[in-house]
Amino acid sequence: MATRILIIDGDISLSTVLCDYLSSRGYKAQTASDGRKGLEALREAHWDVVLTELQGIGMNGYELLRDIRHRLPRIPLIVLTTRSDREDQMRAFQLGADDYQTKPFSMDILICRIEAVLRRVREYEESKQKVFDLNGHVFDALHQTFDGVHMPSRASELLLMLCRNEGNIVDRHRILSALWKEDNAFTSRSLGVYVNHLRHFLTPAGYTVVAVRYKGYKLVNNN
Repeated sequence: MATRILIIDGDISLSTVLCDYLSSRGYKAQTASDGRKGLEALREAHWDVVLTELQGIGMNGYELLRDIRHRLPRIPLIVLTTRSDREDQMRAFQLGADDYQTKPFSMDILICRIEAVLRRVREYEESKQKVFDLNGHVFDALHQTFDGVHMPSRASELLLMLCRNEGNIVDRHRILSALWKEDNAFTSRSLGVYVNHLRHFLTPAGYTVVAVRYKGYKLVNNN
């Protein structure tokens, strides 16, 4: 499934050209002309990367950076801006930016920066905890077992995503992107089958998988 990129920039001409270019390279890009619309887009859908300007977006660009990083601690965040002062760059990084690119810039170099940031995020995710104690029941994602019983690969991968976000909604699109690389009627039905399979495993542990309509799923401890 294509990497989803949100572009927050008041320069409609530039953001449209950038959006079209990213789309031509296989990414799924969308623009937001100001910070408020950008935050709305982040609430309404899952995004893999955010590209944002610091000025001309109807609000303080640094406040926007702080807000995005607070809401989405791990989303790759790249600043694209005309501000080139050292102090601006330092402040952006301090507020959570993963990279900083001044305008004008090379589209190809920008894609390299996007992929580099995504690679670091993927490597971090892969290195995180893979064994979980669920009320005395052990889920081992490394060996794909629950209390020593082998699990289907996709069921294990799904439970790993849910365990790493216990109590929080995991976006449906994010799950389908990670496990099937496609979002269609077939993969949606398959996801439902694996969710029911997980509920069977989790019942003895006092956990369940709750479906949140139009959003996704979350792992809930009923004890």
